[in-house]
Amino acid sequence: MNLESMYQKLQQHTPAVLGSRRTPHFAILLPLVEREGEVHILFEVRARRMRRQPGEICFPGGKVDRSDPDERYTAIRETTEELGITAGCVTHVLPLDYLVSASGTIIYPFVGQVQAEGMTPNPGEVEEVFTVPLSHFQQTQPDVHLLHLKPVPEPGFPFHLIPGGENYNWQTRSMEEYFYHYEDKVIWGLTARILQHFLEIIHT
Repeated sequence: MNLESMYQKLQQHTPAVLGSRRTPHFAILLPLVEREGEVHILFEVRARRMRRQPGEICFPGGKVDRSDPDERYTAIRETTEELGITAGCVTHVLPLDYLVSASGTIIYPFVGQVQAEGMTPNPGEVEEVFTVPLSHFQQTQPDVHLLHLKPVPEPGFPFHLIPGGENYNWQTRSMEEYFYHYEDKVIWGLTARILQHFLEIIHT
């Protein structure tokens, strides 16, 4: 391959997060609902029969299918499927910052208004739906705890190929975990991270 052909390939390349083309992409919707003239945020409790994270509190969302035209479409589609509403019930859908999880998954969060009257949540995915007044989060700070992540080499890792060998100084990454409390509910993990990001945006 000569330089000219390499330059042509590079000019045709659209930059993205390195490795993102081989990792799953997910889209999530932070649903806003109006209750008695007050803005609430809607949350789901994942069904206990779910294989992944049963019983945890989350926002509607799921994996971006190849047939989905974009991530915004995925967020709306997953919300309608999980809450049992039509796409017309989801409006004002706007993007938040996307993020890369510790596992490498890329997540595209959106915020949107949901008409929740008459919704029939899918019992296979959703055990419970509840709302929290936005004012609660504006007046209540979350608990913040650090989670330390350190690489753990697999058995047979070729230490002899890297400087320092088995004594190599792996860098530990610290990540803040947010815990929001409301009545008997605890909102944490990715859901709390997206919620905290949303609150930062509307407060600036």
